Amino acid sequence: QLQLVQTGGGSVQPGGSLRLSCTGSGPVFNYHAIGWFRQAPGKEREGVSCVGHSGRATNYKDSIEGRFTASRDNSKNTVYLQMNGLGPEDTANYYCAEILTLECPPSLVPDGDDYYWGQGSEVSVSS
Repeated sequence: QLQLVQTGGGSVQPGGSLRLSCTGSGPVFNYHAIGWFRQAPGKEREGVSCVGHSGRATNYKDSIEGRFTASRDNSKNTVYLQMNGLGPEDTANYYCAEILTLECPPSLVPDGDDYYWGQGSEVSVSS
């Protein structure tokens, strides 16, 4: 069974930074793309970013360009989402998902039969 454990998250003031981590225990974690998703209160979950097994990262929202960076350290079976310049609009529960594909898809749909989820990390941005 594929298991992902998330760490990071918390509360920051606008303009602050946070880093989320997602560590996988499955034997092929390093060969799968890992997506990052978020769900704000009262809104549907949306795909934010993804990093393929090669380390190539793709962002799926214009609003995070230049602020969020997905990366991975295969020696640690861990994927990261570095979030800088956070604003109240980034407040949400953030989830990682292991996607059973090598590289990130052209569009990151919010769920799929080939997704295995982390438990979520709460991110709150307020002054």
